[in-house]
Amino acid sequence: MPRDACELAHGLARTAEAVCRRYLSNGRRQGRYWLVGDVRNTPGRSMFVRLKGPESGRGAAGKWTDAASGEHGDLLDVIRESCGLIDFRDVADEARRFLSLPRPDPELAPRSARPPVPIGSAEAARRLLAISQPIYGTLAEAYLRNRGIEAFRDISTLRFHPRCYYRPDEDSPTETWPAMIARVTDLDGRITGAHRTWLDPDGFDHIRLGKAPIDTPRRAMGDLLGNAVRFGIATDALAAGEGIETMLSLRSVLPTLPMVAALSGNHLAAILLPLMLRRLYIARDADPAGEMALTALTTRAEAAGIEAIALSPRLGDFNEDLRAFGIEALRAAVRIQLAPQDVVRFMLVAVAATR
Repeated sequence: MPRDACELAHGLARTAEAVCRRYLSNGRRQGRYWLVGDVRNTPGRSMFVRLKGPESGRGAAGKWTDAASGEHGDLLDVIRESCGLIDFRDVADEARRFLSLPRPDPELAPRSARPPVPIGSAEAARRLLAISQPIYGTLAEAYLRNRGIEAFRDISTLRFHPRCYYRPDEDSPTETWPAMIARVTDLDGRITGAHRTWLDPDGFDHIRLGKAPIDTPRRAMGDLLGNAVRFGIATDALAAGEGIETMLSLRSVLPTLPMVAALSGNHLAAILLPLMLRRLYIARDADPAGEMALTALTTRAEAAGIEAIALSPRLGDFNEDLRAFGIEALRAAVRIQLAPQDVVRFMLVAVAATR
């Protein structure tokens, strides 16, 4: 460990409990330890941080172990993971801020363990996904449930980050908000981008529907054209639409039908179609962009010999329908729009399995 890192780690260890209260706020003290779910500040008790002990060696203060995953480290690791930082320089700066220490001379600062990548690039998206966590038990899961979405089959493509960077514009300071992170992939499953939905830590309301009170609570990054957020593996049938919440609402009543969320009308019109695809359901949004996407994608699908069938909501999109009318009404409305063989294949079988 570089000398600067050792000094910072020792400084943090001397105030281990204060560090835990700041960066592992979902945990609590028990005796000589701080207990929490994991190093990313998930609620739970599987990770324990030693609060008292020698400066180094066996039983040193500030050392932690996660009994569930086998991970271990020091308080610099806690700052890195709980804040979602990548470069060591950012971790060190955050540690100095906490310890009220001055920043070092630039020539003395340690080099980043990983080279920087362009903001908004596919590699930046992959790094963000790598430091995020599963959505189960997080604000992201609560957000989806508050949107009426209860079906969580094949949603490993969705992740959560408790402190995801948000910058309103180039001249504004960087903020951090909790966010649902969605993996964008190509037809071969390679990660090409990510989509962020920043969430309101204060919970759900009927105006913002759980999204953070910022100007643009949804943003995508990486290579998006032709690619999508995928739920299930497409073979001969697929449903495609714009929004993640729209497609998860449809998946609530068609849980075994593979689906993709293209994230916008323009990207929906341009999604790449699997070679084996024979029937494409297009979940249109009831607005001009949705109509244009439906027309363009239908034309492309039919030119490729694929049957295209529009699925139309009663309101603006299928999540609005789900929240307004309930799941049984949504199931009934979607059923009459399906090809008869797909009612049996994707709807009746799924309904029978839940009884």
